Amino acid sequence: MIDSLLAQSSDNQLFSNVVRERHSIRSYNPEIKVTKEELIEILQQATLAPSGGNLQSWRFLIIDTPELKQKLLPIAYNQKQVVEASAVIVVLGDLECFKMADKIYGKAVDAGFLSADMAKSFIKRYTDLYSNMSLEEIRQTVCIDCGLVSMQLMLTARSKGYDTVPMAGYDKEKFSKAFNIFDRYFPVLLIALGKATTSGHPTVRLPIQDVVFSE
Repeated sequence: MIDSLLAQSSDNQLFSNVVRERHSIRSYNPEIKVTKEELIEILQQATLAPSGGNLQSWRFLIIDTPELKQKLLPIAYNQKQVVEASAVIVVLGDLECFKMADKIYGKAVDAGFLSADMAKSFIKRYTDLYSNMSLEEIRQTVCIDCGLVSMQLMLTARSKGYDTVPMAGYDKEKFSKAFNIFDRYFPVLLIALGKATTSGHPTVRLPIQDVVFSE
């Protein structure tokens, strides 16, 4: 019992460290390369994040070659982390994510998590729901999902000793054209990932009393 409590306390402390040590880093060591295998592992853990209807509306484009990073640089307003970081992960939203419902819920049936009838009911529910939503409503829903997975990606990277910075400052229209992004997808966020050369700037947060309300 005591050993279990100690282990739990240690895990909580480790997680607290990850949260506190995550900073937005804009200077990276270009000599440090994160392997494709490590990137895939980080993304796999990131995609354990929740999503509406478990439709997992996020998609990712890995930009990790010098040529592609140089191509992205002017689109991202020449922010140096684009070329210094080991990779830039582009988080894309899938406006037709409901079309993956058959595959997602079919896998849930195969895993024994749902009955076939329940899966069929969920598939119909979300297909009907998305079919009757406006494009703007779908975009808003997908953006929430992409925000959740992005934060989980950055915390996962930090837990593995890597640094990140989310980047909303880039020309989305030029990006989609330059990287041949189909109309089904739209760019949400760029996340530079690598090893920092400097510590993140200390920041402050509003007192919790300023941001929490209760009746």
